[in-house]
Amino acid sequence: MRSYRKELWFEVPQRRQLLNITSQVEACLKESGIREGLVLCNAMHITASVFINDDERGLHADFERWLEKLAPEKPHAQYEYNRTGEDNADAHLKRTIMGREVVLAVTGGKLDFGPWEQIFYGEFDGLRRKRVLVKIIGE
Repeated sequence: MRSYRKELWFEVPQRRQLLNITSQVEACLKESGIREGLVLCNAMHITASVFINDDERGLHADFERWLEKLAPEKPHAQYEYNRTGEDNADAHLKRTIMGREVVLAVTGGKLDFGPWEQIFYGEFDGLRRKRVLVKIIGE
């Protein structure tokens, strides 16, 4: 069995954004040479997420509205955590809702997706560099 590891770096110019990272993960898989196995893809920051869903603009707007209802950014004072001098408690909660990582099967050198599935990096407290780990194991 072989393994492959790579960090993907992102700097989102606003506080929140969803980025389709499917092509970057597919490039990692190709670079790894692994044909059968598993891909782990996870956010390496507590205020960001990696998840799988449809790449549809309306759905992304729905995610933004839904997450903002569940964990509104403002007022910052509504969160105990923000009383420590931080202002990103909502981002921690949004990450918990959307998840830390995805695991995908690799078959015949391709990601084993269902219909419409794509991999997304969800940034909930941007304006600085953050990374995603891609770890691939298999043969």
